Amino acid sequence: MEVLPDDADLQLSETDRRELVEWTIACAERMLPLFLAERPDDERPREALDAAQAFMRGEMDIEAVREKAFACHAAAREASDPAALAAARVCGQAAAVAHMAGHARQVPRYTSKAFPGDRSRRDEELAWQRMQVPDRFDRYVYEGD
Repeated sequence: MEVLPDDADLQLSETDRRELVEWTIACAERMLPLFLAERPDDERPREALDAAQAFMRGEMDIEAVREKAFACHAAAREASDPAALAAARVCGQAAAVAHMAGHARQVPRYTSKAFPGDRSRRDEELAWQRMQVPDRFDRYVYEGD
């Protein structure tokens, strides 16, 4: 029997966080081009995702990943386009899951903000994310708030 995560536990085990990081990276990779369209030379979101992947491989500790996530959020604050800002936030939240699983709940939230005026594209992206989330985390991500 598969063990479901406790919806109230924002931290979760490292094993659970690694599984969620894998999903959040996949989501963020699809969003990153929205940021790069405005700020092609700003590498902070890419670096945050690379750090999250390094965490998954056991090559980077949580504090180092958090620093990259913070830098990614700084990049978001510097973006002027709402899509770029939201995409950078998705990348930052994706990396932050290494520290605290509850950040995964922000991925759909910021994805929704990345497509102002394009409901079809927004709905398509959110549906893709929902189809990709590991089944045992569906409720945690989408109903845990």
